[in-house]
Amino acid sequence: MKKLIESVPNFSEGRRKEVVEEIIKVSEETQNVWIFDWSMDEDHNRSVVTIVGDPQAVAEAIFKMSKKAVELIDLRHHTGEHPRMGAVDVIPFVPIKGTTMEECIDISKSVGKRIGEELNVPVYLYERSATKHSRENLADIRKGEFEGFFDKIKSPDWVPDFGPKAVHPTAGVVAVGAREYLIAFNVNLGTKDIKIAENIAKSVRNSSGGYRFIKAIGVDLKEKGVVQVSMNMTNYKKSPLYRVFETIKSEAERYGVPVVGSEIIGMMPMDVMIQTCNFYLRIDNFSGDKVIENKLLDKLSES
Repeated sequence: MKKLIESVPNFSEGRRKEVVEEIIKVSEETQNVWIFDWSMDEDHNRSVVTIVGDPQAVAEAIFKMSKKAVELIDLRHHTGEHPRMGAVDVIPFVPIKGTTMEECIDISKSVGKRIGEELNVPVYLYERSATKHSRENLADIRKGEFEGFFDKIKSPDWVPDFGPKAVHPTAGVVAVGAREYLIAFNVNLGTKDIKIAENIAKSVRNSSGGYRFIKAIGVDLKEKGVVQVSMNMTNYKKSPLYRVFETIKSEAERYGVPVVGSEIIGMMPMDVMIQTCNFYLRIDNFSGDKVIENKLLDKLSES
């Protein structure tokens, strides 16, 4: 069985397309790696790339992309709505086919070690790769962001797992780890009142008593003239997308505010769409077997 893993690196650049294209270009030069998706967001000033391929090839492509990002992105001149601490802000590895979480953990550590030693960027292992419980949650690592890390890194509690014990002056620090699928799901609200988005984010996120596997913040999308509930869904099976969306819609109605759109950043499993389709369309016994592309792929793999 062919081994496949996914990586979804986030880069702190969403306004200069030529920079993002330069970063992506170096991964395209690596064999046995495919770019499945990439997107830029001007308000967040952030780009997300989805890479799938052979584990070692993905690891090499990620290192090359990180190196290029360190060369081209200067956080001293970076502003955006999304919290960030590094030019390469976070690098997750996800098992897909013929691979285990343990293998992804090993890959995250080897890539993290290279970034720390060869690029002189401090590396923190997070999620399943974390060396301390306090580093499992990405939000805890990122707290203080780039500007605050110059003091934060001096604490004995925040000595990096790899790399120098000083923040890279332009590229900051990076979190590298292994995890399960994560869905980046954002819901836009028809208002400019950021307090409403912040209050609704608080109502759905785990840390404030909301859904167990939801991380959420309110974001002001000035370019679009709306605000957004921006979320990371870390377990879509236990905190389903449709249920979270319905909660946000219900909370928005309390403020007399409509939901004007939503977006998926990156990619997501077919199961999410099947769950959502079952909920809204009330289809009996609907599954992936009813999707013609799935049947086609099964037949092609048999030939």
